[in-house]
Amino acid sequence: MLAQADLQRLAGARGSELILDLTLNGNARGLVQFGLRDGELWADAATLRDLGFVLPPGSSDPVRLNSLRGVDVRYSAQRQTVEITASAEVLRQDRTVVNTNEIPVPDANASPGLLLNYDLYGTKGERNSSSMNAFTELRAFTGKQVFSSTFLTQGTQGQDLPWSQHSVRLDTTWSRSFPDDMVTLRVGDTNTAALAWSRSTLIGGVQLSRNFALQPYRTTTPIPAFLGSAALPSQVEVFVNGMKQYTGQLPSGPFQLNTVPGIGGAGNAQVVLTDAFGRSTTLDYSLYDVQQRMLQQGLSDWSVDIGAVRENYGYKSNDYGSDPAASGTWRYGLTNTLTVETHAESTRGLVNAGGSAVYMLGNQLGIVTAGAAQSSYDSRQGSLFNMGYSWRDQRFNFQLEGTRTNDSYRDVASLYGAPVPDRSGRASVGYGTDLLGSFGLSYLYLRYPNEVATRYATAYWSRSIGQRGSLNVSFNRDLNDNRNSSVFVGISWYLDGNISTNAGVQRDDRRTIYTADAQHSAPNEGGWGWRAGAQTGDADINGGAAEVNYLGRYGRALAGVNAFGSSRYAYAGATGSLVFMGGQPFAARRLDDGFAVVSTDGMPNVPVKLENRLMGSTDAKGMLLVTPLQSYQVNQLSIDPMQLPADVRVDRVRTVATPTDRAGTLVEFGIRPVQAAALILVDEKGEFLPLGSSVRANGKGGMALVGYDGAAYLDTLEEHNTLEVRTPTGVCVTRFDFRKSGNGIPQIGPLKCVKESSR
Repeated sequence: MLAQADLQRLAGARGSELILDLTLNGNARGLVQFGLRDGELWADAATLRDLGFVLPPGSSDPVRLNSLRGVDVRYSAQRQTVEITASAEVLRQDRTVVNTNEIPVPDANASPGLLLNYDLYGTKGERNSSSMNAFTELRAFTGKQVFSSTFLTQGTQGQDLPWSQHSVRLDTTWSRSFPDDMVTLRVGDTNTAALAWSRSTLIGGVQLSRNFALQPYRTTTPIPAFLGSAALPSQVEVFVNGMKQYTGQLPSGPFQLNTVPGIGGAGNAQVVLTDAFGRSTTLDYSLYDVQQRMLQQGLSDWSVDIGAVRENYGYKSNDYGSDPAASGTWRYGLTNTLTVETHAESTRGLVNAGGSAVYMLGNQLGIVTAGAAQSSYDSRQGSLFNMGYSWRDQRFNFQLEGTRTNDSYRDVASLYGAPVPDRSGRASVGYGTDLLGSFGLSYLYLRYPNEVATRYATAYWSRSIGQRGSLNVSFNRDLNDNRNSSVFVGISWYLDGNISTNAGVQRDDRRTIYTADAQHSAPNEGGWGWRAGAQTGDADINGGAAEVNYLGRYGRALAGVNAFGSSRYAYAGATGSLVFMGGQPFAARRLDDGFAVVSTDGMPNVPVKLENRLMGSTDAKGMLLVTPLQSYQVNQLSIDPMQLPADVRVDRVRTVATPTDRAGTLVEFGIRPVQAAALILVDEKGEFLPLGSSVRANGKGGMALVGYDGAAYLDTLEEHNTLEVRTPTGVCVTRFDFRKSGNGIPQIGPLKCVKESSR
């Protein structure tokens, strides 16, 4: 509170001191002391500065409010309030930051279960040649842990030869995720992390890494921030390329609106502010869609990998290098326009380390990348340099990237397989028009040590034809050997009934090939599909192929024939999965992501919906497998209560399921059968009990009310029941036995309720 002398200084000799309820730019600020002189309000300079006012140099103290430029004062003596509206030039307020993409992280879980994915494929050719192939994945899961192992089994039979069989284990991995920290621990076969200029290696070992997929609603790349100021509390709307992206409320003062625009390439955004008086202000911004290599400021991505390099993958089950290998990768968003990266790896006799940066140029001028690495192997030093540039807008795109190494540069992968290319580069440019279609050129250069460089150039053009067709032309040229050049012209057309057709002609140095095909894809909800095609040219490639396939609830099956030149064979295959969860097995399509087993507590034939789409009905045991669900995301499941018996109680008819990665979760709606009846209650004279009387069954549970004509509904009945009824004239009691007959709710009564005093 101000001292008495300060209050007198505010009011002056002929004024008065006031304590008023202040509203500043529409925001309540509580009680503030003012002085009133000749009908105008004065305030202490220190008080105004505390409220955020920027006073001109040499301002008097106290300050006459109406002397401040951009300030409007409305004083009500009757209500003892003052409303002050001040412009952003004279009033500084804390910035309001609104993140439109902030979504709470859902609690993911998985119930104990087993899963077997299978993919079977077999062929039958001429002269009794046959083959059988089976790819399987065995998966076990619980909580946030997943164990997975994949196998490949192959069998072949040649002319007059017996069957030969070969089986190999591919990948075996146990993983444990920590969603709150976005971290996953993997033990077993895993690929090491890598940057754009380094190479990944398959190892058997341990990996601890950042995993952004554990929080899929989180945006990791820099997002545009719309800055502005609202003089009054306002409604804010964000439009990107004319489409509304966000609507919300803002208090008065400066604001920062962080949002994720749904665009590709460049675009324009408009932020529309509508204040309490209905006045609208539009702010225009330009947007640029950054590459996925960039991280938000302060966000890091990393991985640490230790193990032995896997050798002869796909041929041997347990072939690992004898020397341990380790690698580490780290990326960090230094600012929203600069991301720095580093990568290092090591094994016996080898050390390799390097760094790079991704920088977004201002004014939408594109993204520049640059990196360098150094290696030491057997006392020989090697180096790598990488540079790139990319830029695109709504019509034009350009990309250029190149990497150069010297002969001594080595990484872990080069010690077990292909060497590092000593020169590699690619360039592409494209342009799209509404009338003439899209054009593009690309160039690829690749050279390994002591080998001739590979150089390819490609040009393409494509254009839509109405709403159903498209025409495309491409030219590919091997710059080292013109005989490997080719040109292709093709047309595609979509017919009614989800049928697509394609026709094309390809010309290379040796021959001309004509192709045509048509196909009908099986609908996602299930059904038949087919495809047929033919080609002609030289005799050794003339022929055709045909296939029919069926997509059902339990998987996909296919069969077909293939006859091109001298190669002729028939084939058949099937894909699907088997799940054991909730105490029973299920058959389903192949499961690569999350899923749910819905339990209706033994109630059969209950329809279940996923995001309001009917997925099926529960079986005789009240169970249904629902696929696919998005792991670590909100999946809305619901049942139709109108399809349930009348004598059941349902805790909820809609719930959220959030499975963990590649796992299933058990979902229960809390359906419990009850013993319910509609009762007719009368007094000792046979008249209906009064409306509003309360009924309690067997001295427990909640109270039920008596309706018109003495009717009451109770769903907590037992075999022998005692009802206590409280009426306006006292308490009465009645007793009866419950016997259920049929599927409906039985009506019992009239039951005579006898007053306690009469018993």
